[in-house]
Amino acid sequence: MEGERVDSSLDLSHLTEQEQSVILQVVQRDLELRRRDEGRVRILQQRETDPERLRTLSGQWFSEECSKRHRDPTSGSDLVHATIRHRKTKSTDVPLSGLFNGERTAKHNDTSPAAERGLKDNKEEYEGSQRNLKPGTKNLLAQGLQHRNGSLSSKEFDSRSIGHSAETEVIIMQPLSQTIMTNDDFDCHNGDTDSLSSNLTASLKTSSSTSSLHSSYTLSGSMMSLFSSGDFGMVEVRGRIQFSLVYETHEEELQVRVYCCEDIASVRKNRSDPYVKTYLLPDKSSHSKKKTSVKKKTLNPVYDQTLRYKVRIGELRSRTLNLSVWHAEALGRNVFLGEVEVALGLWDWTCTRPLWQDLQPRFHLNPDSISSRGTITLSIKFTPDGSEGRGLPLTGELYIWLREAQGLLSNKGGAIDSFVRSYILPDASRQSGQKTRVVKHSISPTYNHTMVYDGFHTSDLREACAELVVWHREGLKRRVLGGIRLSCGTGQSYGEAVSWMDSTEQEVAVWTSMIENPNHWVDATLSIRTNLTNRSE
Repeated sequence: MEGERVDSSLDLSHLTEQEQSVILQVVQRDLELRRRDEGRVRILQQRETDPERLRTLSGQWFSEECSKRHRDPTSGSDLVHATIRHRKTKSTDVPLSGLFNGERTAKHNDTSPAAERGLKDNKEEYEGSQRNLKPGTKNLLAQGLQHRNGSLSSKEFDSRSIGHSAETEVIIMQPLSQTIMTNDDFDCHNGDTDSLSSNLTASLKTSSSTSSLHSSYTLSGSMMSLFSSGDFGMVEVRGRIQFSLVYETHEEELQVRVYCCEDIASVRKNRSDPYVKTYLLPDKSSHSKKKTSVKKKTLNPVYDQTLRYKVRIGELRSRTLNLSVWHAEALGRNVFLGEVEVALGLWDWTCTRPLWQDLQPRFHLNPDSISSRGTITLSIKFTPDGSEGRGLPLTGELYIWLREAQGLLSNKGGAIDSFVRSYILPDASRQSGQKTRVVKHSISPTYNHTMVYDGFHTSDLREACAELVVWHREGLKRRVLGGIRLSCGTGQSYGEAVSWMDSTEQEVAVWTSMIENPNHWVDATLSIRTNLTNRSE
């Protein structure tokens, strides 16, 4: 088949023999189907006398349309087939003793007979393929060949200038396709996977100059550590990043301007291909992910790009901005180079000038180890019996107005379906429980739900506890995120020791203020804590 003579630009050297055989089977199947179709067309040409009908049934119209868009008649299967069937260049083994003993390698003009035969075979195949290509395609291939030769020359120059080291071998063995991929190719092929590739780890271990790329393993405590699934700490985090934050009130837009990075870690030989990625945590969905462009072969990249988030100003206090720097790996997973986290609730919004922040490492963090999963805003009021006149109400009434939650943090990150269930302990029966509606796909849900409990006397409030628990609904499953307990926090109820009277100082202050100020709403924003003591039903 003439297609096998095509000089393919595909690089399949990274595939195993088994993977190449599977691809070859697919190509051969494609060839068989094309032969069948050619036989069908020959039969149609013998039977059909109407040219227009023959053009339609044979599929000639489709081929004509394709030729208008794709000037190169070479099919993809031919390219793959030619790449797999292409004979590899024969090479000779160089003794390692020569490298360590300081012996000089042979010059380029001193070629062994086996290498000369390999070069001759490659030249014949290249010339044969050139006869099958159009003049325009020949020019493109000539440019590509010149580019590859230039790349090889630069590598040979590096190897002569720095000596024969293990790192030189790693760089020379790197496939050429990795050095010519564009940013678009990276985004499409890589999929932006946030962990270290096994190939990269192996290459780092074989390099003699990467012994300093090991982290000291100290807990960073970053929020992104909750959602990370990759291995971190293989490259020492260093350097810093410059950025600025501006919030446009009229457009309700957070503008993150990334200026540059300085002195970041080197993944390859004295270089990295860095880009910056941001999340507005705790939302780690694709909607929250923003990225800068990739800067090639630099340890001091300059971006000067603005990443924009549409977010209400009321949500900013519960959000955390994560800026992480990554090395873009063309044929593997990306390499983590460091991160910075900014608690927007504590940020000084009057400061709009660029600021420098040191990059910090990231390590695995157990989701169960965090103490809070967001905040909940509510108002609470107690109306004593008879306080409204004419003996009304007949008994004391407790009002709990659940307004909203901010920054709900699930184990996986991203928007969740949530609701709140309440009990007035010690009555934990199913009939006494009340709950809000389910608010879907939100990390800052607005409930706006009022719960009313009656039958109270003022003295009962010091023995009772209002328990509010936030639930995460996943299909048919329900998981507790955390909650709050409003009580006096004495540890006792009606003279008996109970585990659920474990309110924090802030929760005790809200409950006490409600008791001391009847018929008045008490507003509060409390942390949704995860350390609620288990209670017996």
